[in-house]
Amino acid sequence: MANARALDKRRKSIRNIRKITRTMELIATARYKKAMDRAAAATAYTDQITKIVSRLADAGTDVQHPLLEQREKIRSSRVLVLASNRGLCGGYNASILRTAMPHIKQVRDEVANVSIDASGKRGVNGLKFRGIETDNQYLQFEDQPAYDEVEKIANDYLAQYITGKIDRLDVIYTKFISTSKQIPMIETLLPLGSLGDETDASSNAGAGGSENSQYEFLPSAESILEEVVPTSFKVKLFKCFLDSAVSEQVARMIAMKGATESAGDMIKQLSMTYNRARQSQITGEIMEIIGGVEALEG
Repeated sequence: MANARALDKRRKSIRNIRKITRTMELIATARYKKAMDRAAAATAYTDQITKIVSRLADAGTDVQHPLLEQREKIRSSRVLVLASNRGLCGGYNASILRTAMPHIKQVRDEVANVSIDASGKRGVNGLKFRGIETDNQYLQFEDQPAYDEVEKIANDYLAQYITGKIDRLDVIYTKFISTSKQIPMIETLLPLGSLGDETDASSNAGAGGSENSQYEFLPSAESILEEVVPTSFKVKLFKCFLDSAVSEQVARMIAMKGATESAGDMIKQLSMTYNRARQSQITGEIMEIIGGVEALEG
C-alpha cells in the first residue's frame, strides 16, 4: 500500500494543476468568443467584396486583372503554413503539419522553385524538425491578428506575384466551421482565378434570377478592379489568419476542458487510495497499541 502522506502530496499537486487547466479553459473560452466575432465579421466582408468582383465581371464588360489570370506554367511557388505560437491546444498544430508535409512534397515534385513561409513558433519548429527550413517566419500573431500586420504580408506577396517572382501562393490553415468542427485546408490564393465562379449560386439567389445587372462605371471598370481585386486578396488572407486563431482557441478550450476533467478523475481515484492507505495505517497503529497493552498486562 502506498504511503498516505505521499498520496496526499500528489493529490494536492494535481488539484493545483486542475486549477491552472480550468483557468486556461476559461481564458480560451473568452478569447474564442472574441475571435469568432471578428471572424464572422470578416466572413461577411469577404463574401461581399467577392460578390462585387463577380458582378463587375458579369456586367458585360471586358474586365481583366493580373491577379485573376491563370499562368500557363508554374515556375515558382510559395507555401504559407499557419500554426500557433503556443502549445497546449490538443492536436491543432499536429493536424496542420500532417496536412502541410504531403502538400509541400507534392509541390516540390511539380515545381522547381518552392519557398516555405510559416506563422507561429510551433509551425516553424515543427517544419524544422521535419527537415524543412522556412524563408519567412511570422511570430507576431496571437488570438487577435491585426489587419495591418496581415496587409504587410499580403502586399509583399502581391508584389512578388505581379513582378513574376512567384506564380502561385498556397495557404495551409485550419478553417473554422463550428465549435465542434475545424478542418485543415489548403487554399490557393494566388492567382485568385475567376471569383465569379465562387458566388454564382449566391448571386443568382440574391438577384432572384440569372439576369445581369447594368452598371455605369466612373471613372472606369479597370480602375475599380485595380482597387477591389487586391483588396479581395488581402481580406481572404486575413480571413485565413482569423480562422486559424479561432480554431486554435477552440482546440485549446477543448484540450484544457479534457485536462480538467482528467485531473478530477485522478483526484477521485487518489482520494480512494489515500483513504484506504490511511485506514490501513490507523488499523496498524491500533494493533500496535493493543499489542503493547497486552504486553504490559502480561
